[in-house]
Amino acid sequence: MGKITVRKASEAEIQSLGAKSWPVWSCGVSKFDWHYSDQETCLVLEGEVTVTAGAERASFGPGDLVVFPKGLDCVWDVRKPVRKHYKFG
Repeated sequence: MGKITVRKASEAEIQSLGAKSWPVWSCGVSKFDWHYSDQETCLVLEGEVTVTAGAERASFGPGDLVVFPKGLDCVWDVRKPVRKHYKFG
């Protein structure tokens, strides 16, 4: 199983991915378990989240491009309400 990757995406990369046309998901402040049955790529629009998977922790917020690997079991800790564009596969 791969690692969670978090990085700032350039506007050119966002355009080439077509990320702004992906569906939008939002969630209020909460903490929950999640399993990724497929890889997810998301572009965070707003919020503040830390995801923990075993010993790995990844924090992200506005402007971050995040990739979650297929098969990942994790806990989402949404500290500020989050909105993101997302794509599976």
